[in-house]
Amino acid sequence: MDDPAFLNRLLACLDLTRLGESDTPADIDALCDLAARLPVAPAALCVHPEMITSARAGLDQRGLAGVPIATVVNFPDGADDPARCRREILRARGAGAQEIDAVLPWRALVAGDIDAVVATLRATHEASGPLPLKVIIESGELGTEARIREASLLAIHAGADFIKTSTGKARVHATPEAAEVMLAAIAETGARCGFKAAGGIRTPEDAARYFDIAARVLGPIWARPSRMRIGASSLADEVLARLAAQG
Repeated sequence: MDDPAFLNRLLACLDLTRLGESDTPADIDALCDLAARLPVAPAALCVHPEMITSARAGLDQRGLAGVPIATVVNFPDGADDPARCRREILRARGAGAQEIDAVLPWRALVAGDIDAVVATLRATHEASGPLPLKVIIESGELGTEARIREASLLAIHAGADFIKTSTGKARVHATPEAAEVMLAAIAETGARCGFKAAGGIRTPEDAARYFDIAARVLGPIWARPSRMRIGASSLADEVLARLAAQG
């Protein structure tokens, strides 16, 4: 998968991500360096809330003021606590977050407590206001296609701008099988919600599988940065290496 057009398209859909438990401002600065080396600006940088200010400053210093900062909330556990989600989002917005990646309370869903899921999603959407909201359904923990579909539909109907596969912290990350179900739910609801695959995507071949599913389910022009994201950072290094090998 070395076609330059695809590789550049992939970079444009990339959420460069750094969500380590011991991240430092120096780590975020290195992520900003990586963003600056890309021939195409990434869709966003995704960092922990306490690193929003460092990420914004690092991008601005490198002439990348147009790249938004995404952050995670209710992460990674996915609690069914609307008040917590509201607080975390409002604080993130105050720190300068421009996109919100929020974990759906998947344990409540597995337990059948749909009211708790809906209440948390409603609070998350309201607190996010005008910011793009990506709801992480943690597909690898839901166990069945029926639950993945249910989580996807609940998130979409609650106003999610994207549904996202996983936190990258669970036992199972993004899978093509989960993506198939999630993209079908997006199609079923009018194809206005976007899709983000995250966790374990390390090569262009890995990413291409998700683009191929999206093209089959939603059409060849659907997958663009406003609707398709890939959450990764090591993938960017691989793409740069392949582009460099082509001269």
